[in-house]
Amino acid sequence: MLNQKDILSTIEMIDQQHLDIRTITMGISLLSCCDPDPKRACGKIYEKITRCAEKLVKTGEDIEREFGIPIVNKRISVTPMALVAGASETEDYVPFALALDRAAQTCGVNFIGGYSALVQKGMTQADEKLIRSIPEALARTELVCSSVNVGSTKAGINMDAVALMGRVVKDTAKATADRDGLGCAKLVVFCNAVEDNPFMAGAFHGVGEAEKVINVGVSGPGVVHHALQAVKGQPFDVVAETIKKTAFRVTRMGQLVAQEASRRLDTPFGIVDLSLAPTPAIGDSVARILEEMGLETCGTHGTTAALALLNDAVKKGGVMASSSVGGLSGAFIPVSEDEGMIAAAKAGTLCLDKLEAMTCVCSVGLDMIAVPGDTPAETISAIIADEAAIGMVNCKTTAVRILPTPGKAVGDTIEMGGLLGSAPVMPVHPESSAAFIARGGRIPAPMHSLKN
Repeated sequence: MLNQKDILSTIEMIDQQHLDIRTITMGISLLSCCDPDPKRACGKIYEKITRCAEKLVKTGEDIEREFGIPIVNKRISVTPMALVAGASETEDYVPFALALDRAAQTCGVNFIGGYSALVQKGMTQADEKLIRSIPEALARTELVCSSVNVGSTKAGINMDAVALMGRVVKDTAKATADRDGLGCAKLVVFCNAVEDNPFMAGAFHGVGEAEKVINVGVSGPGVVHHALQAVKGQPFDVVAETIKKTAFRVTRMGQLVAQEASRRLDTPFGIVDLSLAPTPAIGDSVARILEEMGLETCGTHGTTAALALLNDAVKKGGVMASSSVGGLSGAFIPVSEDEGMIAAAKAGTLCLDKLEAMTCVCSVGLDMIAVPGDTPAETISAIIADEAAIGMVNCKTTAVRILPTPGKAVGDTIEMGGLLGSAPVMPVHPESSAAFIARGGRIPAPMHSLKN
């Protein structure tokens, strides 16, 4: 039972500590839309999405108004498009992205994810067609997000796909150069991608999911930061317990909203993802949580340990609160979307190598990082390979969302606005990885993948 103190505390978290529902995401299976005729397939895709998600935005707004809980984004995720488009007799997959974009515009959502391919062990013809179409697809759409899974603990790392994705990232930046390479902010390269992730740009509706489902992403870095201010100087077990209790309360709120949205939309409730997803707003930063633990600046020695504690405590608190915790659920470290990370990067304390170390213990990976526009495609592929190796060996999801912004050099800043924020251009190692990437083939799965 909730008492008056709990209710007042939750109101304070919403009003003063940036607690919100970051997203209600409806996942929709498009497998029934497969058709040999690409025009008919696109028509089916548009019709099914607009029919299923017709009331998504209004329902979110109604819940927001009635419960007084901010719901920042309403989104849609769909079956990886390579699986759907593969049934059509066509070489051009861009019309499928355009159909997704039209449907998203009609429904009024913020983003639609699922222009995706799963190629951890090999690429089908459909996968390769979709991947090669990504730069044009993201340049010609506004709301479509794309992801490619290039590795897994079970399969190893598909280095041919890794090499291709380095070129695709570069081509996407070039195709959207008039917007500072913004297309790259809507493109994620995964290892161990999950099927129920409600967060963009990596969301897609997995083939193991129901016909349609409601997933909710909750976020509250400001709430955790505020809670830790009450335990200054106390031992780390006290810090962990404080974070667990806070994550518990945040998750309960998320489950309430998810169940209500599920009921009103007559759609099964999937999961609550309690990832701490920051925003550029002051007081809504994961970096500031780490600094509250005693670090002078995020990125200094001790940062990885602090982040490991945070990520683990968030997951433990969430699991106590709900049996439906899923998605990624942990702490995100997107540089451009976190004012504390931006400050640390500008100060030189937070560098690419330190961010890579941090991804060993947090959710996702190298996220929203701007690098010089002249960074070679092979270097980007090598960065992707490093992150995929971390995910593969540690049985966790890792990803790369990197922005090689045309015309920008180290020390410049790119401005994307909104939740995407701004990012200082960070240096990469100048030494070449070209011969390494040129080998191709597959990095085998680790020994501990043989668990059957």
